[in-house]
Amino acid sequence: MQLKGLVRIFAAALILISLYQLSFTFLVRNYEKKVVTQAKNDVTKLYPTPEQKYPGSKEQQAFYQDSLNDLVKLRRQEILDSVSNKQIVGFPWYVTYTKAKERELNLGLDLQGGMNVVLDVSVEDVIRSLSGQSKDPAFNKALELARQRKKASQSDFVSLFGTAYEEVQPSGRLASIFANAYEKDLTFNSTNQQVLNVIRREANAAIKNTYLVLQKRIDKFGVAQPNISLDENKGIISVELAGVDNPDRVRRYLQASANLEFRETYKNNQEFVVGVLQPVNDALKAALGGKSAADTTAAKNDSALLASSDTVKGAAAGKDDTTKTASLDSYLAKDSSGKGKGKKADSAQTQAQLERDFAKTNPLFSVMRPYISQDGQIVPGPIVGMILPKDTATFRRYLQMPAVKSLVPKDLVFVYGQENKADRNGAMEVYALKVNPANPAPPVSGERVVDARQDFDQNGSPEISMTMDNTGARDWKKLTGQLAPTNPDDRSTFNYVAIVLDGIVYSAPSILGEIAGGRSSITGSFTVEEAKDMANILKSGKMPAPAQIVSEVVVGPTLGAESIAAGAKSFIISFIIIFTLMLVYYNTGGWVANIALILNLLFTVGILASLGATLTMPGIAGLVLTIGMAVDTNVIIFERIKDELSRGKTYQQAIEDGYKRSYAPVLDGHITSLLTAVILFYFGLGPVLGFATTQIIGLLLSLFCGILVSRIVTDWWTNKKRHFEYFTPVSRKIFKHASFDFVGKRKYAYIISAVVMVMGVASFFHGFDKGIDFEGGRSFTVRFDKAVNENDIRSDLKGVFGAEPYVKTIGGSNNQLNITTSYKIEEQGLAVDKEVTQKLYQGLKKYYDAGVSYEAFTSNRYIVGSQTVSPTISDDLRAGAVKATVLSLVVIFLYILLRFSKWQYSIGTIFSLLHDVLVTLAVFSFCKDIVPFTLEIDQHFIAAILTVIGFSMNDTVIVFDRIREYFREKKGGDRNTIINRAINDTLSRTVMTSLTVFLTILILFIFGGEVTRGFAFAMLIGVITGTYSSIFVAAPVLVDFDRKNELANESDVVPTTNKKVAAPAEVKK
Repeated sequence: MQLKGLVRIFAAALILISLYQLSFTFLVRNYEKKVVTQAKNDVTKLYPTPEQKYPGSKEQQAFYQDSLNDLVKLRRQEILDSVSNKQIVGFPWYVTYTKAKERELNLGLDLQGGMNVVLDVSVEDVIRSLSGQSKDPAFNKALELARQRKKASQSDFVSLFGTAYEEVQPSGRLASIFANAYEKDLTFNSTNQQVLNVIRREANAAIKNTYLVLQKRIDKFGVAQPNISLDENKGIISVELAGVDNPDRVRRYLQASANLEFRETYKNNQEFVVGVLQPVNDALKAALGGKSAADTTAAKNDSALLASSDTVKGAAAGKDDTTKTASLDSYLAKDSSGKGKGKKADSAQTQAQLERDFAKTNPLFSVMRPYISQDGQIVPGPIVGMILPKDTATFRRYLQMPAVKSLVPKDLVFVYGQENKADRNGAMEVYALKVNPANPAPPVSGERVVDARQDFDQNGSPEISMTMDNTGARDWKKLTGQLAPTNPDDRSTFNYVAIVLDGIVYSAPSILGEIAGGRSSITGSFTVEEAKDMANILKSGKMPAPAQIVSEVVVGPTLGAESIAAGAKSFIISFIIIFTLMLVYYNTGGWVANIALILNLLFTVGILASLGATLTMPGIAGLVLTIGMAVDTNVIIFERIKDELSRGKTYQQAIEDGYKRSYAPVLDGHITSLLTAVILFYFGLGPVLGFATTQIIGLLLSLFCGILVSRIVTDWWTNKKRHFEYFTPVSRKIFKHASFDFVGKRKYAYIISAVVMVMGVASFFHGFDKGIDFEGGRSFTVRFDKAVNENDIRSDLKGVFGAEPYVKTIGGSNNQLNITTSYKIEEQGLAVDKEVTQKLYQGLKKYYDAGVSYEAFTSNRYIVGSQTVSPTISDDLRAGAVKATVLSLVVIFLYILLRFSKWQYSIGTIFSLLHDVLVTLAVFSFCKDIVPFTLEIDQHFIAAILTVIGFSMNDTVIVFDRIREYFREKKGGDRNTIINRAINDTLSRTVMTSLTVFLTILILFIFGGEVTRGFAFAMLIGVITGTYSSIFVAAPVLVDFDRKNELANESDVVPTTNKKVAAPAEVKK
């Protein structure tokens, strides 16, 4: 072998680099262990143990222990922050903790807990913004059609919009809508395609800018080693935040658009109530004929609103003057008979009846209660009413009614205040903002904010202090000057400015005079953490386009720890078994394979660390699979050396020819596997990318270690006048004189294959358990304190969700279930997520002790993991999976055609691969209700299918290569005899390459945990069928498709050698 010195230098350098890169991981982990120990000791000194605090109460002890764990985390972080810039190790590293942390091998969220989020940037909102919020009917109809079609289409939104507009308005011109805003790029004569090109350019820019804004936010979020990536083609942004334990906070933080506005408000006074609210109430009563649309809920809501308004007097006193300006008796005391509602009710009438009557005569005030004091007086200020969250839809519907629209001032927009934190279903404040319909832009916006930080007001409550740029300071000074009171001593002359962030009013301070300097603040019922988040959001800038979460995965730390243990166990056991197998089957030659295996794994993990890659559970599965596939290169080479030795060659010549004649099948097998791995990497998303990355690196290193490094080790030993032994008493006899008539019995194999392939086709009619990736929905991994019956759970949850959810037991015990529901999956947002979780708690709370509240249930103690996939993203994933599978088959067909120059080989390959795929599909379809674990068609299944396709080709290529070799050696020989001989002679290597992979996958299946069990099962089926099809399908098919004996026309392109060897004369070398 040439360039041995270069290979030695390169291998040595890789070893040193890998060890150096991995050393940071060991340094950081060792240092953090010491810090955790110190943190635990510090907490233990200050607080009693759970047993001391709550003797005899296991439930209270458990919750108290959770609190102690949180304190340990806080103390740990405090210690790490204090030493972050201190050197933690000397020669040869000389690094601080922060620098070492940046270079350690990252663990994915499925190994340490955390959250993976996929956000879809709303191109529709970008288009609306570019059009200046056009009211054109055809334009808005086209957007609506595009939104509907996007759910089932792979086309980009701009193309869908263009097609829809052509349908709605065939002769319409988009230039009339967009030309004013883009005078440099468009004219009123521009074609629709030219307009769409500009829209697409601006949409892509908005997506890119949204990604950059999110990047800034995540950098300020305080999570170690966050991971964010942008797929510009799909318009989606993937975010991985390992270690986070507050999913709600992450959702709010990432989806906030940071659209900050300062707007003047209407004042809550007699003029507003009598001039706006009362006429609207009367118009509604007339339009509804005295029958409110909210009849069914008003009675329930009114008492809650009354309770809310009871608190107004005290609350308002702290904000504004509560001077009584007018009594509401004149218009709230009327009922349908003209009698005052304020009078004492007749003893026969119930309070509920009075409330129902009130809802009929006052439809507006039954859903939005005027902001009045306890004795019925208007409270002056910016708040005009109170409303329950459940009534907001009814209120919105009322405002859209023609009878109401004509009465509401054109510049009035109702906006709600913050959610009631004490009671999530409690009443919220309602504000009336002034928005100029001709120019809806706010007088001052958040775009002028250059700095924002969390601070404290004069009462010690958290607030957000903001500083504006020069333009913002000038606009702010102008606005406050215009709104300054004419008489500072008369509060009725006060004006108010609402501070609106993402459509929510956080505060509406009164303006006492002109404010210079560009400084302002946002006050509200914030925690310090919320104030810091909001300051970071404002500081990062406004989101150019709204981004909605369309897919998320939440993994609790407990589940992450279990995954680490399962992954480590499967990795170690696989390594030991393959290491031992190589020695048992290949004698001392097995040491060469084991050295290559060790270096392969070291290089793979070292490269992952140097690239800053994240190691996930699928990545560990890729490492386990690498163990099996890494030795396959040596298995092929060793089997060929054994063949050469059996022909009577010397060890030196057998090694030389064995390596030379193994290059082609080794390269072909690895290239086909690499092709499928690259396709998986391109179409994959989230954790599957980790598997594809590990597989690609492992395959490339397998070539380097299996061919080059092992050859150097072998030559070094042989040059010392010694040689490795490749036979053992066991391996010498296995398949030694195999002479099975595979070709003659091929029709029996065809019958078996035809049956299972028909079952594979039938599986599409029988159905599959589609994973949440492809079906969409919300999935929760829920843990119980005791064993539960999944049928009972399914029945109880059907009552709250309206449809039966998918419920499956996880693990050996019956106290952990995976629950998947499609309830309201078409709707996205924090409110919907909360509603689904509340319904889940409602259906399951009887299975927990009475002390387990909703807040405790949503902690990672009970909901240890969750996943959400919207229908839009699931459609994309499903289409991507089909494309990936079809593309893999096409690419391999073309590669085999190129390598073997005979179409028969490609046909045999496709038959073989289709056979493998259909058999695996059949097993997953017909066994899904039989096996005690989930068999879902999801991203992991597609990863398994593509890996099986690549691996199956490994076996098939070995047989094909030997067939081609024998046709070259035996020109004019009998075709059936040659193919039979090739299959028999490669039987040992076919079985051994399959056995190594099968054993590692079997161990992963048994010990790898639930995350990879479905993947491992699909791989097990694929390895078995792949081995079968390589022997009984791919090669025999050549016979039936080679009627003209074209395969025999092979040119001898293998160079012959003139060296004398002790071998039979008829054997060519």
